[in-house]
Amino acid sequence: MLALADKGWQQALRDDPHFLPGLNVHAGQVTYQAVADAFGLESSDPARVVAAN
Repeated sequence: MLALADKGWQQALRDDPHFLPGLNVHAGQVTYQAVADAFGLESSDPARVVAAN
């Protein structure tokens, strides 16, 4: 929680890959496989999505 508060969510996710599974959707891209499967969508790698922003 402190990392998220101190760094902001994007930097915290870049710095600590353990946060990445908590990201479901960002910038119109589904980043969690189970969510993508439930809606019949393709998923994107969360690390790439966060790194691009």
